[in-house]
Amino acid sequence: MVPDIDTYLFDLRGYVILRGALSADEVGRMNAILDELPRVEPGEWYGHLHAHTYGTKDGYNYQQIYEAGEPFEELIDHPSWIEHIKLFVGGEGTFDYHHGPLFIDECFANFRAPGEAIGLHSGGHPPIHRNQFRYHSGRFMCGQVNVLMALTDIGAGDGATMVIPGSHKSNFAHPHAAEHRMKPEGATVEGTEGAVEVHLQAGDAVIFVDGISHGSARRANAGERRIVVQRYGPSWGNFRHGYAPSPQLLQRLTPARRQIVQPQPLLVREPQRKQD
Repeated sequence: MVPDIDTYLFDLRGYVILRGALSADEVGRMNAILDELPRVEPGEWYGHLHAHTYGTKDGYNYQQIYEAGEPFEELIDHPSWIEHIKLFVGGEGTFDYHHGPLFIDECFANFRAPGEAIGLHSGGHPPIHRNQFRYHSGRFMCGQVNVLMALTDIGAGDGATMVIPGSHKSNFAHPHAAEHRMKPEGATVEGTEGAVEVHLQAGDAVIFVDGISHGSARRANAGERRIVVQRYGPSWGNFRHGYAPSPQLLQRLTPARRQIVQPQPLLVREPQRKQD
């Protein structure tokens, strides 16, 4: 169900682009909701959405974006990429599937204005369990695989995501990484030798292993870049920022989506009372 060329390019480059992954109607419905959301201060909540930044000039995030309504809920197991994610995270037929195939440990919408970017991060060196890329005995076993969806056209000057193809397998740190990594003043990947911009049309998606060195160019054009990111891993993972899905969300999700959002509900044992 996953084209052989996608498997080949993901293994080789660490990412694959899905053109037209979302329809114009899907993109329009999500943008309509985002148009109505107020920009509360980072750290504040709007319903079950949390305003957030990564502490640099990287734009504005609404975390837990699957709480924003049905168009975002549909992204959880979207047919355009769910089989890719299952293949690349791996674990089918093993204990990793004991509570389901996947878990989303972070999902957010990002708004990026002129002058904003995010610096270089991740890469094969130093190795990190969460970001591991592994292919062994005929199967992928990746600790985290991301789907980044474009809700606006993202071309030259729009603050495109940048990646260093193949860096998920690197045994060495990039010699110029310190100049381009995430910093409060907003360093970017621009000028990093080997980095390329990933240009997308609204509705396109890029799947990439989180272990690839990535970041973004600084937005130079007027207007706003909008994307949604979902980070998938094995079902035994935990939320990156300590969030939890709301009871209302869990109640309205399909069983398959609920299993990805909350693979294993927490059990609390009530204290037993002694009988008189």
